[in-house]
Amino acid sequence: MGGVAIVYTLFGSAESAERIARQLVEERLAACANMLAPCTSIYAWEGALQREAEIPVLLKTAPEKRDALMARLAELHDYEVPAILALPVDAAHAPFARWIAGQTSGAAHCPSD
Repeated sequence: MGGVAIVYTLFGSAESAERIARQLVEERLAACANMLAPCTSIYAWEGALQREAEIPVLLKTAPEKRDALMARLAELHDYEVPAILALPVDAAHAPFARWIAGQTSGAAHCPSD
């Protein structure tokens, strides 16, 4: 299929973000996870306004693995209703897309291949 898919989510702690990101990469559902700087999220939950620090994470995968990644992320996530979003990728650098495909298929490839 080719290309790259990006899945975005948020975690309540750096520890849970790293634990789950590592597991998804180890399971080869994601080739890479970028844990971003903490952010402040403001949202309504169960009738009350909430303000929480969260850790955004971008997970890079092959398009054909996207749905499986999202399903597994939902299983592992500790939020009752986690934000799990697939972001559109219009184009990807071909060597990087090949690396993503290799990392998620089981055959490791160097980005310079």
